[in-house]
Amino acid sequence: MTQNSVDPAPAQASAHTTADPYRLDPQDVIEPPTTFAGRLRYLGPGLIISAAVIGSGELITTTALGAKAGFILLWLVIISTAIKVWVQLELAQWTILSGKPALEGYASVGPRLIGRAGWINLLWILMDFAKVLQRGGIIGGAVAALSIMFPVVGEPLGTPSLVFWTVVALAVVISLLVTNKYGIVEKFSVAAVIIFTLSTVGLALSLPFTDFAFTGGDIMSGLSFAIPAGTLGFAVAMFGITGVGADEMTTYTYWCLEKGYARYTGPDDGSAERARRAHGWISVMRTDVLVSWIISTVCTMSFYVIGAAILHPQDLVPEGNEMITTLSVMYTSVMGEPGHWIFLIGAFAVLFSTFIASTASVPRLWTNTVSLLGAFDWHDLATRTRIIRVLTVAFPVIWALSFLVIQSPVLMVQIGGVASGVFLVAVVVAVWFLRSREVPAEFRSNHFFTVMLVFSSLAIAALGVYSALETFGIEIGA
Repeated sequence: MTQNSVDPAPAQASAHTTADPYRLDPQDVIEPPTTFAGRLRYLGPGLIISAAVIGSGELITTTALGAKAGFILLWLVIISTAIKVWVQLELAQWTILSGKPALEGYASVGPRLIGRAGWINLLWILMDFAKVLQRGGIIGGAVAALSIMFPVVGEPLGTPSLVFWTVVALAVVISLLVTNKYGIVEKFSVAAVIIFTLSTVGLALSLPFTDFAFTGGDIMSGLSFAIPAGTLGFAVAMFGITGVGADEMTTYTYWCLEKGYARYTGPDDGSAERARRAHGWISVMRTDVLVSWIISTVCTMSFYVIGAAILHPQDLVPEGNEMITTLSVMYTSVMGEPGHWIFLIGAFAVLFSTFIASTASVPRLWTNTVSLLGAFDWHDLATRTRIIRVLTVAFPVIWALSFLVIQSPVLMVQIGGVASGVFLVAVVVAVWFLRSREVPAEFRSNHFFTVMLVFSSLAIAALGVYSALETFGIEIGA
């Protein structure tokens, strides 16, 4: 057992990487860092989530909403990224204390329907089928960027060129992730987040010095809490998809486990030492979430401002496969032809990183689901690894085919966003259930976190009600 009085170096933790991250063993215990700088050295899961969300919601939906509504909905961008974080924090805390991923927790909320799976697990299955369209849209955006830059057969957005680059993208991602190593996903995600955050924020900050300058009045008008006619449905889709959504909250628990937060805390032996370690690693997790939230908020606001300042005045709203071409106008308008290429490279990087994050996470969640349905024991490491690898090959092919058939990234992403909004409500139900039943009182004593969790839950419930009414054709607002 490793216990130090100073912040442990990540190199120390690496000695434990051969252990099963989903099994708690006293031999894997590591003392948590005691300083903010020490906690920063253990960041990672949140950056993977940032790479996942910055790409679909931010690049596509948020920019398109800015192009359609102008600055008036800027307030919604801020709220949509901040409001769901509190549910994510509570769910991740339960994971660190229990050593279980989210889908295992959802299964605790009865009634059970098949095997150990409950109604929330089946709802997740339905949501993930809808997310196939969204992931196809993400692949479509990345492939379209490649095809515009390097058309190989016929027109850049013609089917032959798109098919060629889709096959190439699939081959690269599958070969990269079939090894099932957490470290590969984290390193790629960190690099992508740094590159595209700098380029996006840089463009937004440069706009006041161009022909597309915005004023303080524009920003203030975006904080008026108004929803103009004709944008409500688009706004709901954005609220469901920007920031951490239901699937990202769920996935985050798996990355927390694979990073080692729960394993370093150790199994619950009822001791004061274990409780102290749990508080320490939960603090690391909260720092991880804080950093990823800041990144997501800054990037989302930047994309929205860019769409509102550049595309809205020109009446350009991204649609279909022309989404990439339309969005490239943002950069071309400000920086000329070089901006066109800068955008295409950046757009490919951020969408491709989202593709990688999804390809890494979804097979893990489906494998856990299969185990809950009774097909195998989740703690059978060999079987679990084999199933994850098979799904890592199969799922990207399915998503890519959905893009090639539908070929409308914006529509596909919006459909997935609405599905996420409905599932969010189920996640909130599970979080409150697990909090009341399985989280010790000393980890529920922070009144500020409790109040924010209540506020977050109410907002998510409102989103779920709206999404359900829309599903049955009952429209609210124009």
